[in-house]
Amino acid sequence: MPGYIALVGGDEFRSGCEVFDRAMLEAIGIERPKLLVIPTAAAHQNPSEAASNGVGYFSELGADASSLMVLDGTNANDEGMASEVNDAHVIYMTGGNPAHLLDSLNGSLLLARMTDALERGAVIAGSSAGAMVMGSWMRFRQWREALGIAEGIATLPHHERADPATVSRELATTTPDGLRAVFGVDGRTGCLGSPDGRWTVYGPGDVTVYQQGQWNAYSFGEVFEIT
Repeated sequence: MPGYIALVGGDEFRSGCEVFDRAMLEAIGIERPKLLVIPTAAAHQNPSEAASNGVGYFSELGADASSLMVLDGTNANDEGMASEVNDAHVIYMTGGNPAHLLDSLNGSLLLARMTDALERGAVIAGSSAGAMVMGSWMRFRQWREALGIAEGIATLPHHERADPATVSRELATTTPDGLRAVFGVDGRTGCLGSPDGRWTVYGPGDVTVYQQGQWNAYSFGEVFEIT
């Protein structure tokens, strides 16, 4: 049975994120799920710190958390590193540089193993840059085809900084063909996509869904589907 997709708007591993992350862990239905933090997007910043923050944070939430230090495309195509996801229940990609993350994972062995993990019921999660690369398309300076884990979707993180009416007008003229919806996700907030195609919002902010020239904002506990 396919697993869950978790899209977080940023500011991961900080106070206020626990609402979403506890809901994500509970959805797995395992007392102490194995969770991997992948800091690829932070490779040119401080990946060790990003990984350590994630491991400590999720350990306190009750996960069996560890890091997978994939920093570039060479690492992402290393059999030993890619095989680490085979028995993981949650694979979590941190924020950072979305272009570097996309270039590192695109067409990689790690991506293939992550896709297999999703199909067997694991959660694939990403915050900020991690969420951006998971859609079919990613907007980072310009539109680029992304990994397609969340099919037909693009994610705009840190959306609390944006004006939905302005974003809606921009998307009306620039959205790539085949993109069904754009999710604007506020920081410390996320939406959890279930195998039945429904998305549930958790956290202090909103998830704004842009679709067919319209937009709707959903808050904690609300559920939506993409038509």
